[in-house]
Amino acid sequence: MTTKPKAKAPTKKKGPNHLEMVKQSGEDESATRARNIIGPTVKGALTTSAFCKVYGEIDLQAMVDELGTQCKRVRAGELNRAESLLTTQAHTLDAIFNELARRAALNMGEYINATDRYLRLALKAQSQCRATLETLAAIKNPPLIYAKQANISNGPQQVNNGTQPAPVGGETTIEQNKLLEHEHGQRLDTGTQSTPIGADKELETVGAIDRAEINRG
Repeated sequence: MTTKPKAKAPTKKKGPNHLEMVKQSGEDESATRARNIIGPTVKGALTTSAFCKVYGEIDLQAMVDELGTQCKRVRAGELNRAESLLTTQAHTLDAIFNELARRAALNMGEYINATDRYLRLALKAQSQCRATLETLAAIKNPPLIYAKQANISNGPQQVNNGTQPAPVGGETTIEQNKLLEHEHGQRLDTGTQSTPIGADKELETVGAIDRAEINRG
């Protein structure tokens, strides 16, 4: 008597919204789900899938894996994709600005409220385009930071970045009084009687002032 081998159960096909949960040691199921759901790549994949319906249904796990790969490249210092992303976003924002400005011009004169609204939205797109290009320029040409280091032999080290104003009430250097000392170590002789200058010979000595006598008793 022969027995037939049991047929294997068909493998359940994973749906596009299937997400693999990576469990860490000592972690229960609820903590694993919470940690994976709040992960940046998972949230980014969910948002991207919601806004990219034009491409059809997107596999959620594949999107999470791709976003994780891009994050690893950025952490390794590879910014080529980030630069491309900012460049394309700047062009997109510029296209939005021009379209809104065109619609504002079409409503000019007759529908002033619509013109005002379109122009406000157009200027917002223009501002975002400028900010995007500034970010791209900062990535390509990082600003230089000049630092001045003050090394103190005793006590903690202090680093002063940039130029700072002098502290109020700090120690100041007092120069030697050149009026009192002609040269260093040689003081003027204040005991020598000087010769009077006879500029006005007609001046006479002032007499005693007649004051009222004050009784101090």
